[in-house]
Amino acid sequence: MSQALFHLTFPVDDLEQAKRFYVDGLGCALGRESHTAVTFGLGGHQLVAHLTEQTPESQKGIYPRHFGLVFGTEEEWQALADRAKEKGLPFYQQPRRRFPGSRLEHATFFLQDPSDNLLEFKYYRYRSAIFGERHLHEVGD
Repeated sequence: MSQALFHLTFPVDDLEQAKRFYVDGLGCALGRESHTAVTFGLGGHQLVAHLTEQTPESQKGIYPRHFGLVFGTEEEWQALADRAKEKGLPFYQQPRRRFPGSRLEHATFFLQDPSDNLLEFKYYRYRSAIFGERHLHEVGD
C-alpha cells in the first residue's frame, strides 16, 4: 500500500472560485477538468471538486466534517500558514497549538473554501500521536 494515494471528492457551488482557492491560493496542482468537476493535487493526493446545485448546509463548527493534511515538519506547516495569509485565504480558525504540553500537542489552522468546505492543516510535535498514543482518549476539542 505504500504507493497508494488518498482520494476525496467534495461539493462546490462554483468551479472557477474553487480553482482560484485551491490552485492560486493553496498551490494545488490542477488536473483534469470538465463542466461538472475539477481535479486537484494536494500533497500528492487527489481531490475532486464536484459542482452541485445544492450547497451543503454550513457547519456550526469544525465537526463533523473537514479534511486536510498532516505535515511532516513544522516548517512545512508554517510555510502553508504563511502562504494562506499572503494569499488572503479565509481562516476559519487562526494558527494555534492544541493540547500544549501533552503527547498530542500539535499546531493547527483551519481554512474555509468558497463553498464553505473546511480544511485543517496540522503538524504533530510527536509523530507517534498521528496514529498512536492509544492510551490517551482526547480526539478533537
